[in-house]
Amino acid sequence: MFEGKSILTGVKPTGKPHVGNYLGAIKPAIELARQAGRFSLFIADYHAINAVKDTELLQKEIKEIACVYLAAGLQPDKDYFYRQADIPEIHEITTILYAFTPKGFMNKSHAYKACVEKNLAENKPADDGVNMGLFTYPTLMAADILAMDTDIVPVGKDQIQHVEIARDIAGAINAYFGKELLKLPQYYARENIAVIPGIDGRKMSKSYNNVIPLFEDEKTTKKAVYATVTDSKSIEEPKNPDDVIVYQIYKCVADSQKAEEMAEGLRNGKLGYGHIKGMLLNEILEKTKEEKEKYDYYMAHYDEVKGFLADGAAKARPYAQATLKRLKETIFG
Repeated sequence: MFEGKSILTGVKPTGKPHVGNYLGAIKPAIELARQAGRFSLFIADYHAINAVKDTELLQKEIKEIACVYLAAGLQPDKDYFYRQADIPEIHEITTILYAFTPKGFMNKSHAYKACVEKNLAENKPADDGVNMGLFTYPTLMAADILAMDTDIVPVGKDQIQHVEIARDIAGAINAYFGKELLKLPQYYARENIAVIPGIDGRKMSKSYNNVIPLFEDEKTTKKAVYATVTDSKSIEEPKNPDDVIVYQIYKCVADSQKAEEMAEGLRNGKLGYGHIKGMLLNEILEKTKEEKEKYDYYMAHYDEVKGFLADGAAKARPYAQATLKRLKETIFG
């Protein structure tokens, strides 16, 4: 399905990822990269400033996310790894797309609707705190996708809308001028994506403050793991693994044989909660040991990372330049 195809994904710098991000998004992205004809991963710094305007915080989060993906296996010599801000053509393309984007597309954007609903629930004006960056978010995202002649965009189900909007805008432009100026992208949403539980049983999320951090020191990781909620059953009491949050996280991290061994130990009253928390901690530390070493290296040698990003932008820009040239020559003559 992916052989010879151009695959693109973007990631917002929103703080250091956690184990849920690693299992649900980062590793799957790296797996797709190895199957693609051309794989592009950009750091969406222009999207990020809709919410984060503190320069030091933004730079810190850009640095962290870049180092995380490199540690997880991104190959900067093969992949197109760049910052959105280093491709200025994207913003000219965005302005052209605006002229073909119905306002109704923005009104139905998930991010905008969620903000409006939150405001109304709190008895605030509908557009309180809404800036134009948030409101027009889907059009900039469409430009990110269309600029790179993208075939496939891997997304979660809540992001399918963004690819559909990009297709609709591109289709409108192609139809108006009677030729294929823009490639129509397809979305790829993985089936049966595991929801990684947090330490309180809800979906692991920084907004819930229930995460197990990624690439932290052992003491910090242990503190999070051992804070996972359990009941008061003794070691000897049989336990249903499906009711045990530690097991639910463990089976997402460990292989199936190890997961079944823990499940059996819980059912038969041979494992207590202290035991299985230790097993989860060891599994996380072991699975991420080499990657944490790489992460620490890149964080300490960030000039190398900035070089990778600059090289990636140099590889990506010709695609965006060619897309912009086609549009401008057709529209402006």
